[in-house]
Amino acid sequence: MACRMVWEALLRTGFDLGVSQARGFGTAAALCRRAAPLGPLPNEDIHLKDVESLDKYRSYTRYLKTAEEANKKTVWWKTYRQYLKQEKGNNDLELVDIGLPHRRPSRIKQLKERMRLMKESQSNPELEKAMRHHTFRIPLDRVKAEWERTNGPHHLRRLANHYGIYQDLFPGAHFIPRVMLRIAYGEEASAQVHFGNHVTPTQAAAAPHVSFEAEEDSLWTLLLTSPDEHLQDSEGEYVHWLVGNIPGNDIKSGEEVCHYFPPFPAKGTGFHRFVFLLFKQDAPVNFEQDCRPLPCHSLKQRTFKTLEFYRTHQDVITPAGLAFFQCQWDVTVTSTFHTLLNMKEPVFEFDRPPVYHPPQKKYPHGQPLRYLDRYRDGHKPTYGIY
Repeated sequence: MACRMVWEALLRTGFDLGVSQARGFGTAAALCRRAAPLGPLPNEDIHLKDVESLDKYRSYTRYLKTAEEANKKTVWWKTYRQYLKQEKGNNDLELVDIGLPHRRPSRIKQLKERMRLMKESQSNPELEKAMRHHTFRIPLDRVKAEWERTNGPHHLRRLANHYGIYQDLFPGAHFIPRVMLRIAYGEEASAQVHFGNHVTPTQAAAAPHVSFEAEEDSLWTLLLTSPDEHLQDSEGEYVHWLVGNIPGNDIKSGEEVCHYFPPFPAKGTGFHRFVFLLFKQDAPVNFEQDCRPLPCHSLKQRTFKTLEFYRTHQDVITPAGLAFFQCQWDVTVTSTFHTLLNMKEPVFEFDRPPVYHPPQKKYPHGQPLRYLDRYRDGHKPTYGIY
């Protein structure tokens, strides 16, 4: 009987167990086999055994030039960013630079200037003495000026991109703020505007003091707008200040197209962005279409679109400077709505649902000591085991 059961089991599974297992291993090996590349691999012609015979770049400039040329060549593979763009559906979407053109300084001049400074520092006995006694101090003003001249504009572009300034004001475009804006509120410059810092509506009640480096015969346009403040249109803006045809850096001598209006972020809407934009003019601009009445206390008249404003005057103006701050509701916003805008103040509140309690258990196990307090009527807690 036992032999018969073994014989029937062999008939069900098959005699050729080795062949079946061989087929399984063969299929797994075929799946793990690597396919040939679709084209030539990078650096395929370089022989690692004879590295000394390769041409040296000799300078960083030559290496950078060679890397840029290699990056422009078409290849048969896709990069990680190309795969991400393909998933998002933005294969050919590239941001357009609408800012001021920048001429890269000569590398040779930079090296000569660096060597000159090194020789001056080495021949300075007072500097050498301060370094030995650990009393040397670097002035922060010089550090800040050097940062604004070199890497500062690129850092500000990344910061503005992080806050979504370009996405909301100039969709599909960006610019590098080459001109640094120095903005301060208050008579004693108590509240300064940097790049995303917090300024209260009380501090920003009056027009700020704005300064920047500019030539005497140049013309500028200064704009203050808020992309988060519009009460009806999610993509609309409110213009808070617009001054055009500014000679040099004298804001008071410019043409005030729209007078200053304090921020009024509605209660319950969180932080709002307020952006200062500086445009450089190639010639005087006629702002008749953008002019607002004096005084302008109507939200309808202050509705604004930075992109439309730029498209109207894009042949004459170019974005050059950028600064922005964040603002949240305080008590002065209520008086701004009631006195200046002559309207009821909108208040946005979150209606919280009642606290959910699961059905009560007659004999709770593993529950806190005040388990019954959540089911009793009244607000005073009762003390007991349950």
